[in-house]
Amino acid sequence: MPGDIFTEIDNDVMRAFFRNKKKRLVDKTTTAAEAVRKYLKDGDYLAIGGFGGVRIPTALIHEVLRQHRKDLGFSGHVSTFDCQMLAAGSCFDRCDAAYVVGLEARGLSRASRKLFESGNLKVTEWSNGALAWRFKAAAMGLSYLPIRSMLGTDTFKYSAAKIIECPFTGKKMGAVPALYPDVAFIHVHRADVYGNCQIDGIIVADDDIAKASKAVIITTEKIVSNDDIRKEPNRTIIPFWCVDAVVEVPYGSYPGNMPGLYYSDEAHIAEWLASESDEAKFKEFLDRNIYSCKDFDEYLKKNGGTKKMEELKKLEHLK
Repeated sequence: MPGDIFTEIDNDVMRAFFRNKKKRLVDKTTTAAEAVRKYLKDGDYLAIGGFGGVRIPTALIHEVLRQHRKDLGFSGHVSTFDCQMLAAGSCFDRCDAAYVVGLEARGLSRASRKLFESGNLKVTEWSNGALAWRFKAAAMGLSYLPIRSMLGTDTFKYSAAKIIECPFTGKKMGAVPALYPDVAFIHVHRADVYGNCQIDGIIVADDDIAKASKAVIITTEKIVSNDDIRKEPNRTIIPFWCVDAVVEVPYGSYPGNMPGLYYSDEAHIAEWLASESDEAKFKEFLDRNIYSCKDFDEYLKKNGGTKKMEELKKLEHLK
C-alpha cells in the first residue's frame, strides 16, 4: 500500500545490530538447504541480488519453496525469475515493487500477476533507481537519502517517499527511506570459504544489499582459495564480514544467465511460462522441478544436466 514501510528504518537501531554482528574470518561453507533453514524464517524480509534473469540465486529460491516459507517481505528490485518462483509458492505477502511481474521480452508471468492482483499482497511502488538508493542509504547507515527522481509521478504517489526541502538550496527533493532486509540471497562468480566475493559484469546494487542486510547467504559458481582472492583485492565486491553462509552451486543461476559463463535456457523458461496457463499443469511442473527434487543438482539433471549446460556455455560465448 502507498506509504507502507516494511522494514526497520531507524539507523541507530540498525547500527547497533551491525556493530554487534560477528564478523568472523572463518569457514562459512554449507548447503543451500541448511543456509535457508538457519537464516530465513517465516515473516522475514528478503532481498535478492542479480538483475532480471542475470545471476539469480535459484538454488536458494527453490529451497524457500521446498521449506514452505511464508509471509515474507520481498524487494522486487529488478525481479523476473525470482519473483516468478516465489509467487508460485505464495511465499511473500508484502513487496517493495519496481519490476516484478514481467520476464522482460519473454512476456508476463501469470503466477506473479495472479498474486499481485489477488488483493492479498501489500505493495509499495518504487523506481529501480529509488530501490537501489534505499539499499545505498542502509549501506551507509542512514535512515534515508535525498533523490530527485520520481517527483511528479504516480510512482512517487504509490511509494513511501516523502517530499523534503533541501536545507542548502531550498529546492524540493524526494526522500527515500533506507531498506534494511533481514536476509539477502546473492549469486556470484567466485568466492572463498570466508565469503569474499567477486562478480564479473554488472553489479547492480548487490554490494549495497550485502552491507544493508542482517544476514547474507552467498551462492557461488565456484569456491576459490583466499590466495586467489587476494591476488586481485580490488575485485572483491562483497567482503567476508558481510557474509554469513557460502554455498558452492555450479550453474547456480540456471535457468537464468551468468555473464561470461552460460546463457539462459530459453526453452525451459518458455516451458515454465506455458505451464502457468493451466493450474494442474503448473502444479505438475512445480512438483517435478522443485518439490520432488532433493536439491538443485537433481533439478539440473532433470533438465539436461551437463550436456545442456555445455550447450548454454557455447551460446554465452557466441553472444
